[in-house]
Amino acid sequence: MLPRLNRLKKGKDFKLIITQGKVIKENFLFFKKIENDLGYSRIGFIVSQKISKKAVVRNKIKRRLREIIRLKLPIIKPGYDFVFFAKKGIENKKFPELKKTVENLIRKARLINVRKNNELIPKH
Repeated sequence: MLPRLNRLKKGKDFKLIITQGKVIKENFLFFKKIENDLGYSRIGFIVSQKISKKAVVRNKIKRRLREIIRLKLPIIKPGYDFVFFAKKGIENKKFPELKKTVENLIRKARLINVRKNNELIPKH
């Protein structure tokens, strides 16, 4: 489960990111990011009914995305709020494909902590 500290919960925070955030797109997923003044990053997920009318399917997508982000959290730069938006077609994707897409999005957005010799910085 994604730590409570790293969850985006308030509607006003979602609205701010949606209206002012920078967009990064990849196949069936995109996200908007905005800097925050906190020492940590917060993440939110939006899977609309356009994806599936069934809540079970939408929740499954969100659970998968949360787990991928939870595993990547140690290498994500602190100080950002971002919201992931699912697009049509995501409901048919397998976990490894979702994971690769999320990694590509994070890399595109330059949200990965990297040392001088390109080693990932472990965060404990």
